[in-house]
Amino acid sequence: MTEKILILDFGSQYTQLIARRVRELNVYSEIHPWNKAPELTPDIKGVILSGSPHSVRDPKSPVPDLSAYRGHLPLLGVCFGAQFIAHNFGGEVAPSNTREYGRANLAKVDTTSRLLEGMSDNSQVWMSHADTIKSIGSNFRTICSTDDVEFAGYEALEEETYGIQFHPEVYHSSEGALLLKNFIVGICGCKQDWTPQSFVEETVAGLKEKIGGDKVVMGLSGGVDSSVAAVLLHRAIGDNLYCIFVDNGLLRKNEFDEVLESYKDMGLNVKGVRSSKRFYDGLAGESDPETKRKIIGKTFIEVFDEEANLLTDVSWLGQGTIYPDVIESVSATGGPSATIKSHHNVGGLPDFMKLSVVEPLRLLFKDEVRRVGKALDIKQSILGRHPFPGPGLGIRILGDITEEKVRILQEVDHIWIKGLKDNGLYDEVWQAGAILLPVQSVGVMGDERTYEQAVALRAVSSTDGMTADWCHLPYEVLGKISNDIINKVKGINRVVYDISSKPPATIEWE
Repeated sequence: MTEKILILDFGSQYTQLIARRVRELNVYSEIHPWNKAPELTPDIKGVILSGSPHSVRDPKSPVPDLSAYRGHLPLLGVCFGAQFIAHNFGGEVAPSNTREYGRANLAKVDTTSRLLEGMSDNSQVWMSHADTIKSIGSNFRTICSTDDVEFAGYEALEEETYGIQFHPEVYHSSEGALLLKNFIVGICGCKQDWTPQSFVEETVAGLKEKIGGDKVVMGLSGGVDSSVAAVLLHRAIGDNLYCIFVDNGLLRKNEFDEVLESYKDMGLNVKGVRSSKRFYDGLAGESDPETKRKIIGKTFIEVFDEEANLLTDVSWLGQGTIYPDVIESVSATGGPSATIKSHHNVGGLPDFMKLSVVEPLRLLFKDEVRRVGKALDIKQSILGRHPFPGPGLGIRILGDITEEKVRILQEVDHIWIKGLKDNGLYDEVWQAGAILLPVQSVGVMGDERTYEQAVALRAVSSTDGMTADWCHLPYEVLGKISNDIINKVKGINRVVYDISSKPPATIEWE
């Protein structure tokens, strides 16, 4: 049974980052809403309480029942979590007299505390709260402070309960990783044995038990997520996995044939289905981004369902859903997170598809999926592919979609990606794509005036897609690619480069 750290989420923007930091220590972590915490089981080795946009002084703020954990398991409260413990167990929380946001430096660091062992005085931390702890109960003692925050950290006298008002999970907390390791390894006693190989072994065993001799049908995209999920399922159930690859007419240039070819030596049973006209007909005249996503998703399900019905006795639908998909579509924790955009592979199935869903990668981040793929010996040409959105070029064509616009964007995208590869930049970029803009601009070619369309090139660096920064590519490379696009793609006379980061922008434009 895999050891795990339980993270109770109160709606903090940093909750998923806590999970990532725990996993970087080769310890599995799970996020659960504060009001839907699982029962205590032997595999849970410790509990972390996240931050929150709420104030513990607000009568409507979360009030978790910690009786099952406190005194029985090591407990670490972060920001709101620390204030909740203080507020409810003998201390006092009040509005801060000064804004406690941003960088701060610890002082009076008590390294006799197991939580702060090895940490240094003046260690930089990240604060993000409007309330502050004014006092802690008699059963606690202070273990660190800052110039403005007396109770920056505290611990219980007779149990392994700790509270810190700063965020160790963010990059700006210089020794945050050490603090988390002290808690997870030193205090909780986790063995740090959750590795890609252990994930493969446990997941395959779990899939065998869950699916048994049933058949599974799965849609493939050629991307990392669906490929890794398919290989995991194939390891578990072999020929009972049936894969379908749908050409929705919104793939990259030559992608349909290339993807089918790439799967030949992986042992997967894959059927290719060409359905581009059906998608184009459904999208005709539609410009709204969310509506386009829904049309693409609905049409895919219809095509997929028709193909699945050609099979007999299929009970399961396999999907390559990963954690960022879930987080961005709905609150992954039942908390107050807002929906940013819908994802085509999140949210279950329509009623007419009587299949159960199996998602081997649902709780993994993108970089973790790639490491699992490497453990499965999946070739680098697949693992190294940039992420590509499920709706494909449909959300990279702003405005309505036509077959001609798709052709133009495929040519632009082909030149863009080839240019990155030819200059040794493809593997330095996490995701790249071209966006066809719904504007025309004046240009001059030879002695003639042109009035043609513009495209935006996008290239970002990231680890999991939750945040991303634009890539600082060499000007001469961008210039050469721009020149090639304008000269070789009829209908384009202007190329721009997107230098927006996520947040505040998203990676895709729609």
